[in-house]
Amino acid sequence: MPWFQIQKAHLILLQDYNTMTNLAAALEIEGISVFRFDFAGNGESEGSFQYGNYYREADDLHAVIQHFSGESHVVSAILGHSKGGNVVLLYASKYQDIRIVVNISGRYDLKRGIAERLGEDFMEIIKKDGHIDVKNKTGGIEYRVTEEALMDRLRTDMHEACLKIDKECRVLTVHGSADEIISVEDALEFAKVIPNHQLHIIEGANHGYTSHQTELASSIVKFIKSALEQDKVSSK
Repeated sequence: MPWFQIQKAHLILLQDYNTMTNLAAALEIEGISVFRFDFAGNGESEGSFQYGNYYREADDLHAVIQHFSGESHVVSAILGHSKGGNVVLLYASKYQDIRIVVNISGRYDLKRGIAERLGEDFMEIIKKDGHIDVKNKTGGIEYRVTEEALMDRLRTDMHEACLKIDKECRVLTVHGSADEIISVEDALEFAKVIPNHQLHIIEGANHGYTSHQTELASSIVKFIKSALEQDKVSSK
């Protein structure tokens, strides 16, 4: 009978800032293998950026996990920052095959934050024109938000999804108290509805944890190592 060494790969969804790169390095120092990737249209990945598409990205994550499984790797944990935090929670609610999930600064109510990005009259404009072009500081178009994509976001219900996460799945939510993009109140809402949940608020941290990288990494490494140890004990 052939013998295979089973390696653990912890998938990290790469979003903005250097947060994920630094966190991956901290995990690898502890002997935890890490795989980082960008979704289509993000970072270094090919394709065009799509607003919304939360469940589609959860399905893309499933494809990545299936690939690892086919290569005789065991995926033990998934972790995402900002929108990636939403995606890993949606993944856990839909597929229920990962027992360790880390949500960093995810948004609980996806109806919030739209007006700040698209303008207060976003619904009127998108109904009239069928899309809104989001521009950068120099006036160049960063991406286009279609009515279909906007409605996809508005229909994505994190509350209902979180209620479906298996109680055996251990979830950590980390959020900065000074997050200027997604309020820390969102983290408190996740704590109310996710069955097996730990909450860690980092005082003074912003959305990118600019001055709090060490505390962020420490809290997550501690959680993942503890969860992996629990799994090891329970499997004996």
